[in-house]
Amino acid sequence: MQESDRYIQIAGTVTAIVYQNPDNGYTVLRLDTEDGIKTAVGTLPGVSPGEDLILTGSWTTHPSYGEQFKAEAAERRMPSGADAIYAYLASGVIKNVGPAKARDIVAKFGDKALEIIESEPERLAQVRGFSLRSAMEVGLAFRRQSGLRRLMEFLAPYNVRPVIAVRLFKYYGEEALDALRENPYIMTEELIGADFFEADSIALSLGFDSDCPERVQSAVLFEMEYNLSNGHTFLPYKKLIDATAQLVGVSPESVSEALDALIEEGVVVRDAVAGQDGCYLESLYEAETYVAARLRSMVGSPPPHGEDIAALVGAVEQEQGIVYAEQQKMAVKLAAGSRVMVLTGGPGTGKTTSVRGILALFDRLGLKTALCAPTGRAAKRMSDLTGRDAATIHRMLGAGIGEDDKLVFEYCETNPMRADAVIVDEASMVDIVLMRALLDAIPPGCRLVLVGDVDQLPSVGPGNVFSDIIRSGIVPAVVLTEIFRQAGESAIVRNAHLINSGEMPDLADTSGDFFFMRRPAPESTAETIVSLCAERLPKNMGLDPAQIQVLSPTRKGPAGTKSLNTRLQAALNPPAPEKKEKLYAGTVFREGDKVMQIRNNYDIMWKSVDGLTSGMGVYNGDIGTIKEVDFTKETVTVDFDDRLVTYLFEQLSELEPAWALTVHKAQGSEYKAVVLAASGGARQLLVRSVLYTAITRARELLIIVGDRGVVETMVQTDRRLRRYSGLRARLAE
Repeated sequence: MQESDRYIQIAGTVTAIVYQNPDNGYTVLRLDTEDGIKTAVGTLPGVSPGEDLILTGSWTTHPSYGEQFKAEAAERRMPSGADAIYAYLASGVIKNVGPAKARDIVAKFGDKALEIIESEPERLAQVRGFSLRSAMEVGLAFRRQSGLRRLMEFLAPYNVRPVIAVRLFKYYGEEALDALRENPYIMTEELIGADFFEADSIALSLGFDSDCPERVQSAVLFEMEYNLSNGHTFLPYKKLIDATAQLVGVSPESVSEALDALIEEGVVVRDAVAGQDGCYLESLYEAETYVAARLRSMVGSPPPHGEDIAALVGAVEQEQGIVYAEQQKMAVKLAAGSRVMVLTGGPGTGKTTSVRGILALFDRLGLKTALCAPTGRAAKRMSDLTGRDAATIHRMLGAGIGEDDKLVFEYCETNPMRADAVIVDEASMVDIVLMRALLDAIPPGCRLVLVGDVDQLPSVGPGNVFSDIIRSGIVPAVVLTEIFRQAGESAIVRNAHLINSGEMPDLADTSGDFFFMRRPAPESTAETIVSLCAERLPKNMGLDPAQIQVLSPTRKGPAGTKSLNTRLQAALNPPAPEKKEKLYAGTVFREGDKVMQIRNNYDIMWKSVDGLTSGMGVYNGDIGTIKEVDFTKETVTVDFDDRLVTYLFEQLSELEPAWALTVHKAQGSEYKAVVLAASGGARQLLVRSVLYTAITRARELLIIVGDRGVVETMVQTDRRLRRYSGLRARLAE
């Protein structure tokens, strides 16, 4: 065994495969080393008994299975010597070759057996039980196995994740290694999933020129895809050229040639929009133009009706036992006469009452209405407030993974939803791609009501959809501005509106539901937050810690979510003999922990707690509690609002602790009590929209802990990062 700077290396011969996942290559095996038989785990696709391995990784201790070596990288050598070759063939690694045939092959060809199988498979016909056809099939199967092995051996020195090799071989087959040598940047294709820098290190080591077309084109696409995370649907032509040239250190002329070639191929679309010479990824261009065209079409075809709208609204008021304010009445009337409309307003302005009225109106018109929201918690809240079933948009559209591992939706233009109207809450969170899918799925004649708060943070994904729709002036909209008396008595509501207008809240007022606790130092901010959640609020206000959500603008620092999650876990769910826990990638997942799903998983199964219903899919932003850690099955089971989801240990990268969340991750959710850390962070995070969004997550209690100066900075900074989006301009054309 050999020490390296970071990892340990062990070498040995595979004696047995305990478990192997054929889809991702995750393997548990026994390795015969100089120190005896050891257990090793890792992504080692296609490995078989008899192979010699040099594994790089670290030792871990499994609570049930004891010491294991976790392999991060592997060098593989085919077995040599008759005994090792027999063990390899007898393992069943090659279809239709078992122990008996393996023994006969080795008896005939000895330590040359694998060479014969690969290069002269027809000679297997000399062995009892093989026809010429079956001999050639064995040779083909072995060459396929060898192709994956050679591909992994080629990638190992570059520390490329083994799963990349699996995907390359899946999509390129036996030609994968040749294709990779010809153009390493195929690794960055969406279906493969390597990043630009992984491919770039291989290409440069193979002697590719720094300004070769393959490299520069891949860099252009990387720059465009990277900027999707900044919310852009396009980048200006010159800005894209300059950014790419700086990224890879080549001349703007080289980038211009590469970009023009991508435009010629249709991979990138160049289009003048919103006063910009825009460059779009083809899929984003299609999404944006489709959304604009569909919304304009809906605006231009209002629903026919012969009903007396005023009488309908009056009947709804009587049914609901309420007299609508003028703006609310406008919203209900607009819904009666529009194919698409927007309803927006801040906290306490009556959005929920208006939505109930619109829903009752649609019922009177005999319309089948679907309710949805971008996140699971937002959908649940919508369901609670309306008394109707509501779903996430993804679940409503039947999201899943298609044959090419791409996101597909059950409902689309050729198979539309069975709905006469759709109401979308928290519409400010909907990006251009999801809006395109939604509009594609609703049938002709369906009505669409978009509800949200335009002053909250925009979607995490590309586009500025909700704001663009409102600012275009094309889609009919009602902006609720009147704060109702009961809501106006809430300091949370009053201060949210003050902050939104650029005014400081009264931080000295301790008479309502909004409190400020001055803690100038980040360390004392964190200590106070833990004390509030673990002791003071439960003891003094009777709040269950599960009803309290800690928020922070940032992940970093003592008062960032990373540090706060560690502190809160220790205080609220400390280790105990009866609580099993799993350490994964530096994070402890313990029974009783609060966790969040951080990416959409359309294929994972869930079942209800009572076992009566089941379904597919868990979505980004869903929050649950760890119910069980099972070391026998190597699984973690999480309860998401009475839906039980079981994760394999290697899937734990989809979860992260949720005792503390960033404000961005809390979008679309509402909590009984919110404790907000205001103790510094990156400049782009200390802005008014972040503070406003955080405050409007609290329903009954908000406590800001931190530095008054940070609060003042956030109130005064109305800087919103500009998003390059063409939707507003396309709608207004």
